Amino acid sequence: MRASNNSRKLEAQEAAGWSEQEAEELFRQYKKTNDPELRERLVDLHKNLVRYLAGKFANRGEPIEDLIQVGMIGLINAIDRFDPDRGIKFSTYATPTIVGEIRRYFRDKAWSLKVPRRLQELNQAASKASEELTQKLGRPPTIKEIADRLGATEEETVEAMELGSAYEAVSLDSTLEQEDDSPLSLGEFVGGVDVSLENIETYGDVKRAIERLDPREKAIIYYRFFRNMSQTEVAKRLGISQMHVSRLQQRALKKLREILSE
Repeated sequence: MRASNNSRKLEAQEAAGWSEQEAEELFRQYKKTNDPELRERLVDLHKNLVRYLAGKFANRGEPIEDLIQVGMIGLINAIDRFDPDRGIKFSTYATPTIVGEIRRYFRDKAWSLKVPRRLQELNQAASKASEELTQKLGRPPTIKEIADRLGATEEETVEAMELGSAYEAVSLDSTLEQEDDSPLSLGEFVGGVDVSLENIETYGDVKRAIERLDPREKAIIYYRFFRNMSQTEVAKRLGISQMHVSRLQQRALKKLREILSE
């Protein structure tokens, strides 16, 4: 397996037109001269490393190209600081710097909502722990397993993991796919202000006023305005004429206006 991996690595280097020996020689020359052209060459040689590391942060609400640009800053910083005489591979040295730059971007700039720094860091740690445990266990880990790995409570872990939605706010103009090919915007599903709520106190006043009417007047108001019955239907229900219902209704409404104006 190791031989196979080395073979693929060699093929990739040959396809890119460079080798580790060439990169090492370029680093030595750059350390002596600080030639911008040499640094540009080194950046070009290692840009696939940035793409690979940025890909680990995909699907977190930020465009992959933006993450690559941030990672390139980390790559340049690593190139400027790298000492080829220390005997370590550049990819080993550069990876923490590149990943750190990307994580700093998420921590400081990518959150649409104001989130405590502690939870931001716990969210990132939970994502990393989930990936590692999935590879180790061969299945998605439980919340308890992730919490134990982090040394946090299950409640804190759940809260931190749910913060992934805070990376980027969704526009109300976003369209939702429909089976009938007539997309609707997210804003169309947002409820409006219920104007009837503004009249709750008024409803209470009216109810108390109705309680002060005579029983027949109260019945007429109830049937006419709460049951939407016609005067003829109310007349049949009460056993009186329609004209009588009309007079009683007018008198009841007048009383209500006087009571409510008090």
